[in-house]
Amino acid sequence: MPHRAFTLLELLAVLAIIGALAGLMLGVGSHVFTRAKRTRAEGELATLAAALETYRRRHGDYPCTADAAALLQALLGRRDPLNRPITAPAVIDLAHFAPTAGTDPQADPAARLVDPWGNPYDYAYRTLDPWENSGYILQSAGPDGVIYHALLPGGFIAIAHPDNADNVIAPR
Repeated sequence: MPHRAFTLLELLAVLAIIGALAGLMLGVGSHVFTRAKRTRAEGELATLAAALETYRRRHGDYPCTADAAALLQALLGRRDPLNRPITAPAVIDLAHFAPTAGTDPQADPAARLVDPWGNPYDYAYRTLDPWENSGYILQSAGPDGVIYHALLPGGFIAIAHPDNADNVIAPR
């Protein structure tokens, strides 16, 4: 009685199908992971925007700075809108955010909050004269980590610039 076995062609076909399915799964998994980071950045930006509104109600204005470390110190109740030292209650809960690696925001005035890709959040308020924007600029650099920092006249983000294509912008 002859033994029945798989031919080389049948084995190669099965391996090709398994390889194709594995490639599809890796692609889908990568997309899901990227989308999760973007969703996290959107949530963190919404929380920061709410904290900035609370800060404005308490102090009469947003922090007038383009420095991410000064912004964090203001949200922690250590700086007034003109970046002068104060002692006030914090308007942000640090448990929901990641600081720059190796820094303690409570002890290090150079600490900054970073997005899910490890880049500091970008913030600016009243950095141009005249500042016609009714609010502030708050955004994440997104997966590519690049932000086109030159603002349009009046203090608006250049959304159409290619470097800003994947940025995540705070809600208004």
